[in-house]
Amino acid sequence: MKHDCHYHPGDPAKWHCGECQTHYCSRCMPDADTRQRRALCPSCSKAMRYMGAATEVIPFWNRIGSFFSYPFHTDPLMVIAICTLVPLVAPANLIGILVWLVLALALFKYTYAVINHTAEGHLKPPSVSVAFTGSGFNIVILQLLVFIVMGGLVGAAAMVGGPLLMLLALAFVVLALPASIMVLAMERSVGAAVNPMNLAVLISRIGTPYFLLYGYLILLTLASGVAQDFAYNHFPFWFSQPLSGFLNSTFTLILFNMLGYLLFQYQEELGFASDIQDDSADVDMQQRDRGARFDADIDMNLKDGNYDRVQGMLKEALKRNREDPLRVGQLYQLLVARNDATELYQYHPRILGWLADRNDGEGIASVVSLLEEAEPGFKLDEPELAVRCARCLYQRGQYKLALRLLQDFHKRFPESDELAPAYLLVAQTLANGLNQWEKATAFLTFIQKRCVNHPLHEQVPVFLEQAEKRELLKGPKASFLVSE
Repeated sequence: MKHDCHYHPGDPAKWHCGECQTHYCSRCMPDADTRQRRALCPSCSKAMRYMGAATEVIPFWNRIGSFFSYPFHTDPLMVIAICTLVPLVAPANLIGILVWLVLALALFKYTYAVINHTAEGHLKPPSVSVAFTGSGFNIVILQLLVFIVMGGLVGAAAMVGGPLLMLLALAFVVLALPASIMVLAMERSVGAAVNPMNLAVLISRIGTPYFLLYGYLILLTLASGVAQDFAYNHFPFWFSQPLSGFLNSTFTLILFNMLGYLLFQYQEELGFASDIQDDSADVDMQQRDRGARFDADIDMNLKDGNYDRVQGMLKEALKRNREDPLRVGQLYQLLVARNDATELYQYHPRILGWLADRNDGEGIASVVSLLEEAEPGFKLDEPELAVRCARCLYQRGQYKLALRLLQDFHKRFPESDELAPAYLLVAQTLANGLNQWEKATAFLTFIQKRCVNHPLHEQVPVFLEQAEKRELLKGPKASFLVSE
């Protein structure tokens, strides 16, 4: 069953809290340990159940093309080639028979590894070494035992209930064979693979898609038989034999890949969890990011309407790092949305500085407007911040508000190094923005007389000349001449 995240509808859930009955996606749980399948609920701090990729797996009937291309990846192709071509050059004696048996075991082992590998969330085939190294060769003996037990069950049914019960038993065995293969691949137990209750439960939990898969498997088997028959009837024996072996191995890998993917798709119903793992090498670094955990908590609390809690969280974060731009920006957005002029006034130096860094004149104008409502006649107490904000407002065409921020600057900050830049900005605002050239000239003259030691003093004559000609106040033109 597909579950969406409670906080991000449309995003598949990865975790479920049984206490809160809440589903969470990866964005809500950036600090979860997916490899260890461990995470604590953000609300109640109880351990949660990992759902893996159960809610986002593409149904197998939409991936038919991927199943048919699966055997043609490098690793399975190498396994098929080795197991098909090597017996052709093996000597026709006991050694050749042993080689053929070993390669048949390797191929069989690899096909069962495909089921496990796919069920664990690996959509790419296992490496070629899986077929020829390590343990797992006993799977062939286990499968033979399963066939023997199943045959015995059919025979016993015939002895006990006659032909009718035998046919019913045979029908169940044939129908349950794919389920038996899946159980054997996952549990490596003959008893589990032939237990009618196990098989019936697996089939019932998967439901209708199992019978759809069964139809595909029948078609695959028939297609494999037809292809091999065509090869034997239309090609010489030396060519048809390896071709037939290649086709048989290819169709077998397709079949087992489909069985593994069915387990992967219905993992939640079958009681286990796995995730798509082929492209997840860097996930753990993100999972350990405490900042991401904090952002996720903010996001969830906002969506739950816990605005006071979010505001408290952001204020605590700014106590630890006063100038954290991310938290300042989040606090600004929250305070403006809540129209909280009192808190805006308390944090206005940092918020206005953050807006000035982003050249956000509109944001500065809205904040100053709210502050003036809370405190009529509001003035900025930091000269550098006042100039930065006024410059942003000037660049956004907010001329009157820019002048208001710099009003009586020489009285409020008589010894500030920002006096010359502030009044030059006033002059530019008056001249370029409001066409008040006489007032602009007055401020330029004030800079010329009062700020003799400031580096801008040398440029004032150029500005005065521009003001006299009613030209835009831009300062001296750049020169690339190098004095000798």
